[in-house]
Amino acid sequence: MPSMSLLILELLFWALLAAIVYTYAGYPIVIWCLARLFGRRQAPSPLDDHDLPSVSLLISAYNEEAGIEERLQNALALDYPKDRLEIVIASDGSTDRTAAIVRQYEDRGVRLLNYPVRRGKATVLNESMKHVKGEIVILSDANTATNPDAARNLVRWFRDDCIGAVCGRLILIDSQTGNNVDSLYWKYETFLKRCEGRLGALLGANGAIYAIPRQHYVPIPDGTIIDDFVIPLLARVKTGRMVVYDDQATATEETAPNVGSEFRRRARIGAGGFQSLMLLWPLLLPWRGWSAFVFVSHKICRWLCPFFLIGLLAVNGVLAHRAHFRWWLVAQLGFYTLAVAANWLPPGPRWLKPLRLSTMFVAMNVAVLVGFWRWLRGTQKGAWQRTPRVGEARAEVS
Repeated sequence: MPSMSLLILELLFWALLAAIVYTYAGYPIVIWCLARLFGRRQAPSPLDDHDLPSVSLLISAYNEEAGIEERLQNALALDYPKDRLEIVIASDGSTDRTAAIVRQYEDRGVRLLNYPVRRGKATVLNESMKHVKGEIVILSDANTATNPDAARNLVRWFRDDCIGAVCGRLILIDSQTGNNVDSLYWKYETFLKRCEGRLGALLGANGAIYAIPRQHYVPIPDGTIIDDFVIPLLARVKTGRMVVYDDQATATEETAPNVGSEFRRRARIGAGGFQSLMLLWPLLLPWRGWSAFVFVSHKICRWLCPFFLIGLLAVNGVLAHRAHFRWWLVAQLGFYTLAVAANWLPPGPRWLKPLRLSTMFVAMNVAVLVGFWRWLRGTQKGAWQRTPRVGEARAEVS
């Protein structure tokens, strides 16, 4: 092979390797430094009752009869003046008893928006935002439990006219024990959200708990896959206002009951990420400041990482006749072998967790690749498939 071609391949190899390392290791260091140097440090103080804005808690639901009553009781327990709190359940063509159960709570101030035909979450949110009354809308899910002080913590940020949306903190729990089971990866993602939020450049939100002024809501296209990513960022594009993170506004949610459910979720998010670029590309323009930097570093690089990995392995294979690169090829193949093997390790021993990280890393990138293919073919639909809770999954098996 000509020396110039070898040089180009070597440079490509190191560039791909650097891109992968930056995406998962370099960027967290950089964003932490930037947040320390340029980020806002304190959350605003709580508002007195007479200063609190009116709030609508909007919960989308599809066939949630198993848990909707518990969710309603949780929503009614919010520490917020009742005359300024509206609880709205938007049922997207539910075919079970979801609507009937919600109607039992109408005398306690709960409103039901019952859409008879299932049209997908994006359409339901667009339609429901026309009917809610609150100045601030808190969007949440039917399988979420919101802490009593969450609404107060979210709305306090909107005293600042620079704030366009606020994302709360989602805590993952085990359904059997109720214990916090945030994985290392989830802690890693929460760390990034915290740093990005301090720069006012948070990308998207946790669908379980985020807030936006009703007047700043931009209708999203029907078929939008990841609404909680698109909604805050479209508001950012429209108003120029920042998206921030409040780790004191918390909600809890059960983890996915099995690996298959989690993989499908990640593939769906991957497809939604590529889809969202058609709407959110203005945030990539350099004059968007921190938002452009974070979008490229956290999202674009993450979505491209599967292609970086494939390219790295392919280029390494071509260069394998050279001793130095042969060891790199052995290392790559060994890593992927470990990832496959670690998938069969028992879940208990803590010392095995680092090995299972390889499985998670590979599975996550394969899911993004699957999501890309579904987006390309147009086979990923906007209508969501609810994830069974652990108890339901166990009942189905028995």
